[in-house]
Amino acid sequence: MTDKQPVLMEKENGVGTITLNRPEQKNTFTQEFAALLNRYLKDLDEDDGVRVVVIKAAGKHFSTGIDLAEFKDKSPGELRAMIAKMDQHNRTIAQMKKPVIASVKGYAIANGAGLVFAADLAIASESAKFGTTAINVGLICLGPGVPLSRLVSRKKLLEMVLGGDIIDAKEAERLGMINRVVPDDQLDSATMEFAEKLAKKSPLAVECGKRGIYGMSDLPYHQALDYMGEMFTQLCATNDAKEGLAAFQEKREPRWTRT
Repeated sequence: MTDKQPVLMEKENGVGTITLNRPEQKNTFTQEFAALLNRYLKDLDEDDGVRVVVIKAAGKHFSTGIDLAEFKDKSPGELRAMIAKMDQHNRTIAQMKKPVIASVKGYAIANGAGLVFAADLAIASESAKFGTTAINVGLICLGPGVPLSRLVSRKKLLEMVLGGDIIDAKEAERLGMINRVVPDDQLDSATMEFAEKLAKKSPLAVECGKRGIYGMSDLPYHQALDYMGEMFTQLCATNDAKEGLAAFQEKREPRWTRT
């Protein structure tokens, strides 16, 4: 791997880090960029040494969406294949066992905003900006609108997708699009502190929690209760659940085995 690749990956202390690495192009998505992002997400999810995944960006901005050159001179079939590739991370993150944290600075707009909305958790610097802005160039942020629809009301969703305005980090936090806002110079340390905190939790319990919350989202209320109850029952029968209870009672650090 070289730092000339459009997306980079590294692993340390149970945290897998994906770095968006087209800083001169404001980390816009190309097909190669999208494919690498998706591949690294899957690779880290399958790596037993990784507990949490962080997505961050090189340069000043998280991502300003799809590189407009990608739309040129393509047939409808080619456009369909290209857009599917650009949106693939929305599916991959939702299907992953491990939590994904977006660490956001500068602009996160259009498909860049969609990546933040698709992440399980997000921490942003005070100067970060968010927007579903494709409407402003005659397009529309439909892919990013799907994960955004799980975070905000329909009226706010329509306002953002149809209006194309950009909001600041505090407003994004107020609306529930991100988890927290930190000073610009503390973004990296705050993100890693949060990631390392999650990395110490029972990996089976974290996986159960993520799968359960995503899985219940489209279920009626009583079916969701049954679904979550069954998942919790299965977790309680694991060795790690017994280890967690024993470690708490014995006032020691748990030793997780993923069994």
